[in-house]
Amino acid sequence: MNAETDLWTVLVILGLTVITVLTRSLFFLSSRPWQLPGWMQRGLQYAPIAALAAVIVPELVMTQGEFIHSWQDARLFAALAGTAWFLTHKTQRQAVLGTIVVGMLVYLPLHLLLGW
Repeated sequence: MNAETDLWTVLVILGLTVITVLTRSLFFLSSRPWQLPGWMQRGLQYAPIAALAAVIVPELVMTQGEFIHSWQDARLFAALAGTAWFLTHKTQRQAVLGTIVVGMLVYLPLHLLLGW
């Protein structure tokens, strides 16, 4: 690394720091209360689901950076079982816990006994 690269790196870090501080404190800088439009409030309701899907889906369909090529993968069956459990029990209080338990009950035997 030379001095020019180090200066560039420092400038990038400082710029990203300024952007981060501004975007996170934007709501506190104004003395007036913020009103988000209705369409934005509705859109923000889907943000946790979108973030969760962005984390889970690649873990389900990819391994070692490539799409899986076989249906003999315990993750697929566990996800299907967990999804089925959640959709049939989503009105109950323990639906999320049941989804995790059912998914693991399907995943562990397939992975440990069959090696999927």
